[in-house]
Amino acid sequence: MDEDERVRRSSISERLSKIDPDYFKQIYECIYDQFSSLYSLTEREKYNLIRVDSSMVSETVGKLTEGLDNKIGKKAVKYSIAFDGVLPCQSNVFTSKGYASEDLALPEAVMAHVKKETDHQNIYVMDRGLQSIRNMKTFSSNAITFICRTKENKKFVELESLIQENKDLDLGESNLLKDSKVQLYTGVAVNNKKGNKHFREELVDSPFRFIIVESKLDGKKYWFLSNDFDLSAKEMAQAYRRRWDIEVFFRFLKQELNMSHLVSLNKNGIQVMLYMTLMAAMLVLIYKKANKLTYKTAKRRFSMEVRDLAIALIVVQCGGDPGLFFKT
Repeated sequence: MDEDERVRRSSISERLSKIDPDYFKQIYECIYDQFSSLYSLTEREKYNLIRVDSSMVSETVGKLTEGLDNKIGKKAVKYSIAFDGVLPCQSNVFTSKGYASEDLALPEAVMAHVKKETDHQNIYVMDRGLQSIRNMKTFSSNAITFICRTKENKKFVELESLIQENKDLDLGESNLLKDSKVQLYTGVAVNNKKGNKHFREELVDSPFRFIIVESKLDGKKYWFLSNDFDLSAKEMAQAYRRRWDIEVFFRFLKQELNMSHLVSLNKNGIQVMLYMTLMAAMLVLIYKKANKLTYKTAKRRFSMEVRDLAIALIVVQCGGDPGLFFKT
């Protein structure tokens, strides 16, 4: 065999860097469309709650050709994923410096998903990464409904309280402390006479919903912002708790499907690997849902059945009887 024909680890990385990631993106989206179409009407309504979050991968990435600064001397890759409760429905790979901020990464992931579902009725749920009031106003201007946890130092003007008289403030796992329609302040860039830029606080004209709940378990207070005025405060709190599903999904990707291991060291190859990983994840997740299994058990049993199927096909191609093979 010629030296050129030898398959080396480095050559896999080189090949991935030259493969068109859009090809794998189309396959990933095709698989998602086929599986998501199998949801029942009740499930579709349930999965209109889209969890959006990001995860950084920095292991072995000191050699990355481009990446974000993760503040420990290594470059990092950011994966921003939208998850519908069963399957990953949108994914982005960010390596440019500016995307270290979730206020850039999360809105881009949300807008990319919205473009694919123009008539959606989705509610996008995010953690404290989304803090820019300008982004929240953009969501409202584009009829994108969101719920996010906010920091406790937000400045606002209360327009009206949404807590009705004699209303039960017990939300189950928490108590409702505040539910109001508010206007929020945002910083507007202006130049002074010397040409130096500074930010002036101004009220945003779009109204938002501001909710504070207190956990019965530890007394911790949670502040939420949304542009939804139809859901009850209890439904809002429950929607945010369901955001945890995407944290479990990220753990599954990293621990069970080795997403933290970067075979390629440039963005093109990393995108290819992400789509391939998500395709494998969707197959396992559908298997998990159909058989009511845990992530780890579903992965183990799925891989065993795929292996047995591959062996059976080889036996058939060789003229044998797979039934006799597996019987022994």
